[in-house]
Amino acid sequence: RAWPRRRVRVISGSARGRRLESPRGTSVRPTSDRVREAVFNSLGSLDLVRGARVLDPFAGSGALGIEALSRGAAHAVFIDRDPDALRVVRTNLELTGLSDRATVRRGDALASVDREDRVDLVLADPPYGFDDWPALLGRLVDAVVVMESDRTIQVPPDWEVLRERRYGSTVVTIARCTDRDDHGRPTPEDRS
Repeated sequence: RAWPRRRVRVISGSARGRRLESPRGTSVRPTSDRVREAVFNSLGSLDLVRGARVLDPFAGSGALGIEALSRGAAHAVFIDRDPDALRVVRTNLELTGLSDRATVRRGDALASVDREDRVDLVLADPPYGFDDWPALLGRLVDAVVVMESDRTIQVPPDWEVLRERRYGSTVVTIARCTDRDDHGRPTPEDRS
């Protein structure tokens, strides 16, 4: 399915209202403003964004990571395989004035996740055909993960679903490894 090139906007925070570009082609399906607003309202109510180190491993336009930065995330890493997508992410970071708190890197999402030292929040919006959630979650035990899909995602037994909601054809699941505190950080027992 070819997704039309469309502009989305930053919903809230320091870059509120700024329009973002999205790459051309069939591989990028930008998260709608409505879904992004609902996701970040949920994350805000769980106090998971402000000061967080964020990973956007299927960056596309960068809209998810940029929304996090706009709402006070400390830093965001954007990863995508597509050079055009990365060019758009860089453009969007410049448009929003958030480049100084971002790293943009070309690479495969699963391979790149292993290279991140510390990530608090992962915003995973892969192409709808993606089905390697167990491998992705297995590499992200120290982070809260937001997963967007066209179907319900079965998380591994050592993960708990914090929130799950369907928005039309999109299902958003927010989950974390079960040995976490209320902010997604390792419990004292995990640190020893």
